Amino acid sequence: MSTARSCPCGLPRPYDACCGRFHSGSAVAATAEQLMRSRYSAFVKLEAGYLLRTWHPRTRPAELDLDPGTRWTGLEILATEGGTAFHSTGTVTFRASYRGGAMTEHSRFEREQGGSGAWLYVDGDVSG
Repeated sequence: MSTARSCPCGLPRPYDACCGRFHSGSAVAATAEQLMRSRYSAFVKLEAGYLLRTWHPRTRPAELDLDPGTRWTGLEILATEGGTAFHSTGTVTFRASYRGGAMTEHSRFEREQGGSGAWLYVDGDVSG
């Protein structure tokens, strides 16, 4: 992984200094939006382990089979609500583009109770 390449999440930072630090476990997302961006990057990088680790145990699937043929091409944040250090829940609505189309999701996140207080993906409503 080259540190000179921009992060797939769309922020103008190198991958290793942006979502890569969350994928490696050296940092934890501080907001629901950061977690959502890092999860998008995990789909791009085929990091199924990270996706499962950041999925709420209540809704997490037993396994995740990512399609290496999907070419994700961009992420656009449409709206956020809550999801900061001052909240226990949050939502992020985003559009993820891929070669051949796009999908929009309204995702729900919860902060882990006790422990690290890390943000976890709960579920989402997908359209498109």
